[in-house]
Amino acid sequence: MKIIFLGTGTSHGVPVIGCRCRVCNSKDQRNIRNRSSIYIEKSGISIVIDTPAEFRLTTLKYKIKKIDAVLLTHCHSDHIAGLDDLRRYNELQGKKIPVFGNKETIKEIKERFSYIFKKTQEGGGKPKLVLKEIKPYKEFYIGKIKILPILVKHGCIDVISYRINDFVYMTDVSYIPEKSFKFLKNIKILVLDALRKEKHPTHFNLSEAVGIAKKLKVKKVYFTHISHRLDHDLIQKKLTKNMELAYDGLIETI
Repeated sequence: MKIIFLGTGTSHGVPVIGCRCRVCNSKDQRNIRNRSSIYIEKSGISIVIDTPAEFRLTTLKYKIKKIDAVLLTHCHSDHIAGLDDLRRYNELQGKKIPVFGNKETIKEIKERFSYIFKKTQEGGGKPKLVLKEIKPYKEFYIGKIKILPILVKHGCIDVISYRINDFVYMTDVSYIPEKSFKFLKNIKILVLDALRKEKHPTHFNLSEAVGIAKKLKVKKVYFTHISHRLDHDLIQKKLTKNMELAYDGLIETI
């Protein structure tokens, strides 16, 4: 399975508009972070998790040629704002694209992107999507790929993490329900929310994320959804060998 980090930033992205901090002015490309999204390729199937505002730009940059399905973690704007750009993949592939999300996310998509589902003038075209509601802990398949949705909490909001074999993608999380830990065993690679050093009401900070990674005894963890308060090089020097700040364009295989 091939994994490409399309974006690793928080909702503001990095650099942050109007900010002159060390990270926002950094020349280190690993400190330039689009909003968080990831691409997965397995057995000829191409899957994207979340479609943020920079979705078109990242698919061009990393040469994403096809998308067979989209998994949505939740309905916040920094995770769904680029959904309209799927229409180009409809044209390339000549078919509708399934989009998976929980009940709240599907409802929000229908409201915020209502034009997609109405009989309106085509103009430049509209995405052709098939919305598929999923429930936590209920497995489903994309082709022959088994996907397990796992519930986590983003403050008081339900967010879906996704497990594919020994890989787990878990962003926008501040609390993991006890039931979910049963589905988080024997992980080889974990991608985990780690917003900043300071505490935050709806995200793990770095020390909390490190603690979760240790508790789960994962072989490798990549931290994502990173704000401009974490400098890649400075933080990386303090992490153990099996822990790494992810960065845009990072490629991993499992």
